[in-house]
Amino acid sequence: MIVGSLTVTIPPPWNHRRLRPAPPLIKCESGGVPLTKQGHRFLSSLASTAAVDDPTTANRLIKKFIASSPKSVALNALSHLLSPRNSHPHLSALAFPLYTRISETSWYNWNPKLVAELIPLLDIQGKHDESDALISQAVSKLESRERDLVQFYCNLVESCSKHESNQGFSEAYGYLSELVRNSSSVYVKRQGYKSMVSSLCEMGQANEAENVVEDMRKNGVKPSLFEFRVVLYGYGKMGCFEDMERMVNKMEIEGFEVDTICSNMVLSSYGAFNALSKMVPWLQKMKALGISFSIRTYNSVLNSCPMIMSLVQDSGSFPVSLAELVKVLDEDEALLVKELVESSSVLDEAMEWNDLELKLDLHGLHLGSAYVIMLLWIEEMKHRFEVKECVIPAQITIVCGSGKHSSVRGESPVKTLIKAMMVRMKSPMKIDRKNIGCFIAKGQVVKNWLSQLMEENH
Repeated sequence: MIVGSLTVTIPPPWNHRRLRPAPPLIKCESGGVPLTKQGHRFLSSLASTAAVDDPTTANRLIKKFIASSPKSVALNALSHLLSPRNSHPHLSALAFPLYTRISETSWYNWNPKLVAELIPLLDIQGKHDESDALISQAVSKLESRERDLVQFYCNLVESCSKHESNQGFSEAYGYLSELVRNSSSVYVKRQGYKSMVSSLCEMGQANEAENVVEDMRKNGVKPSLFEFRVVLYGYGKMGCFEDMERMVNKMEIEGFEVDTICSNMVLSSYGAFNALSKMVPWLQKMKALGISFSIRTYNSVLNSCPMIMSLVQDSGSFPVSLAELVKVLDEDEALLVKELVESSSVLDEAMEWNDLELKLDLHGLHLGSAYVIMLLWIEEMKHRFEVKECVIPAQITIVCGSGKHSSVRGESPVKTLIKAMMVRMKSPMKIDRKNIGCFIAKGQVVKNWLSQLMEENH
């Protein structure tokens, strides 16, 4: 097909088996640990009764919740409160009373990772005696098992960094570095260095993390791809692009190939600082090296395009073809779209095409990505239906979800966009009565509609 002045060749799709998804949880707006329905009701009841300021009421509700909930539900609620991105931050002070009540149950097995996630919250809340007691308990239980002890401190420094607990981080990092320095175990050293590097980058200290990578080498532990990725992304999140690019070169010199994950980190970093002009050469480098684009590649690039995001959020004004879209975008965004659609790997991953059904699954795609993939998909259908030998699928389905995993439950921005596109284009595809997260139509009806569109455009 032709997009603007660019000819784009779209290879045939490949089919892949899709696994049945697990039953959905309630996704919190801030991206923390998803809650079960029971957990959501429990935390809502705590919030509505202002129990955080009333210990007696809080303890009564916690006791009732633990008594009536299975182990998985109780631990899920606690994990949600311990997450640095939980949707009930004003209730985080109740994490310790909840943990205490859980630890008294007959089913609870002491969990050092859970303890490591709790300690930074206590430090932030000024409950240093409680946090010190938990650390002492953990050390007492694990000191005879070096691997388990270092894993506890690894979890602790990572948790402190995510919660931005500076004092807790400094103390835990000191203990961990001492363990690593004094150990003769390669496993202990590698695990310790891995957590030290990632937690330093989380704290915005990418330069210190790079120094730790050099210390690894001096102490006989060869840095892995993980450390290079973490440090380059640490620089990228800080906007230190020269250092980020230097780490990419350093990684390649060490014999590690630049892959899709590394590329997405670079693109995400450029996008966070509106460096759109730097994205185009990187996408071209990916294609030159044979690095496939992923859904996250699309999301990282298109989330950073202000014009595209503005268009898709205004359901009445977006272009309904790739050629039209490229014309209305500025130079940087137009070039980015052209680079993305030249490769159809993401479309191939999202699409299944056989005699019975043509299905496009938009799960995982953000709003701008879903929009561009839809336009690319329509062009692909036109291209295939023009071939006489093409077998028309009995049914065509677009899967966009009903909003169960959206930030506002039941409201799917992607579904709203697709509906607006179908209306604007006078498409025969309608919401499936049996599954409101899908648009469906007969294959022959869609082919006729696309043929009419092509005649009108000519």
